[in-house]
Amino acid sequence: MKVKFIKSAPSIKEAIEPNFTEVALLGRSNVGKSSFLNTFTNQKIAKISSTPGKTRLINFFEVEDEGKKYVLVDLPGFGYAKVSKSLLKEWGKNLDEFLKNRFNIKLFIHLRDARHPNLDIDNNVDEYLRSFIRNDQQILTIFTKIDKLKQSELAKLKKNFPNALFISNIKKRGIEQVRKKKKEIV
Repeated sequence: MKVKFIKSAPSIKEAIEPNFTEVALLGRSNVGKSSFLNTFTNQKIAKISSTPGKTRLINFFEVEDEGKKYVLVDLPGFGYAKVSKSLLKEWGKNLDEFLKNRFNIKLFIHLRDARHPNLDIDNNVDEYLRSFIRNDQQILTIFTKIDKLKQSELAKLKKNFPNALFISNIKKRGIEQVRKKKKEIV
């Protein structure tokens, strides 16, 4: 897998031209998006921070995987980033416009924290995506941080979310299933 940073943009107006299929990555501010990006691509492309909400722009990465090219889109985390309410409102508007109007997004990867599987904010994002998803798009729910669960908790999570995937960025568990599923879709 070859990965190349293309551009950061504050909104769809400044985004790259939609020339390739896109995979959009979204999740709460502290779900481990940057760690996931680095583990998924097997490269350090995203800076990992102890302060949630560091990704504030839409970041575009060109990915070439087994001869196929697509664009990985890293979206700002939603949730409790420590920024002003006006900036949060602006982010929300820009993300809403981007997600609904970016016709070449084929896959939405929604990262959720396995330790907090039923947060309203994640349920709302899932409901929001399903409210406008087209027939040629899919949502892939991935639970992160499974290494922090007991086996019984993980079994319950898998039972409650049978269509989701489960990963540990630290232990590199579940990443191959994510790559395989992405290849089926994109």
